[in-house]
Amino acid sequence: MRKYYTRACNFYYGNYAKKLVKAKKALPLAGNNNIAFDQLEIFERKKRNKIKSKFHHISKINKLTNQLKEVVKKDLKEIISRRKKICGIEFNKPNLMGVLNITPDSFSDGGLFFNEEEAYNQAVLMINSGAKIIDIGGESTRPGSKTIDSKEEWSRIDRVLQKIKKKFSHIPLSLDTRKSLVMKKGIEFGISIINDVSGLNFDKRSISILKLNKIPFVLHHMQGTPNTMQKNPKYNDVLLDIYDFFEKKIKHLQRKKIKKELIFIDPGIGFGKNLKHNLRIMSKISTYHSLGCPILIGTSRKRFIEHIVTKFDTPDRTGGTLSSVIYGLLQGVQIFRVHNVKEINQGILVFNKILKN
Repeated sequence: MRKYYTRACNFYYGNYAKKLVKAKKALPLAGNNNIAFDQLEIFERKKRNKIKSKFHHISKINKLTNQLKEVVKKDLKEIISRRKKICGIEFNKPNLMGVLNITPDSFSDGGLFFNEEEAYNQAVLMINSGAKIIDIGGESTRPGSKTIDSKEEWSRIDRVLQKIKKKFSHIPLSLDTRKSLVMKKGIEFGISIINDVSGLNFDKRSISILKLNKIPFVLHHMQGTPNTMQKNPKYNDVLLDIYDFFEKKIKHLQRKKIKKELIFIDPGIGFGKNLKHNLRIMSKISTYHSLGCPILIGTSRKRFIEHIVTKFDTPDRTGGTLSSVIYGLLQGVQIFRVHNVKEINQGILVFNKILKN
């Protein structure tokens, strides 16, 4: 557990950001001159897990205490470093990961794409609507869901994967699974990314599979299991506890000779978090840039939207999803996992156009 944590904040965008970086009045976020910042929020864990935070201008870093300055400078190096391409994906602009649940019981679209042809058509629609990655899953991990065996999970996705790969060989396919056997089959098939919502905790053989095949993967946070995760989740401080989880796990994976350049991080909105937890994570999500990995978030159609809008809830929750995506974009999040690709892409394109004027 850390004592200090560093969050980039006070962001600037577009041409103005570039001017500030060129004038050395701001720093680029993750090597992207289109988003710059000139302040840091430094969190301190005090006794009994009390959290204190203070804002500092980047020009004042050298006035910090020696102990704090050492931490901040190390974090700052990660915050500003350019993220290397993964599977041809660049991180100087937002990327959409289209969700394809080939399940009868997923929380939002369970059963809608359980048919092979319908699943394939949905993948085609998302790719044509601007998805840069398709995330395919054959097992629901919604709150309260039950585990299925690897054979059944693979049988649900096998033929759809073949059809998508044949037609769209240039699109990276992500496999949403917690099981090493399914990972192995997917990698043999030509999957580009593994997305394990358990944070590689469900199946201890998963890390060996990733190490052997040197494949990129999403390191996801979840408290508990899908069956238990929403039963009164508790944290000392959800934002910083998840940071500690990522930092510890990344170091463990590096000791296993897995390169950090292969890791995406996903704080797991709705996976063992209540509304207060989710909002805390999203409002300060730029804290995770100091881990040095691309950030992925999945807010699409999540229950927290209903909790906020109450009687104004809609089945697809496109408005709530888009607002959370735009906020994430402003915080430098690089990948957004969404269901309604066309609508979200439309919102991002319009927002970016306005931002650049």
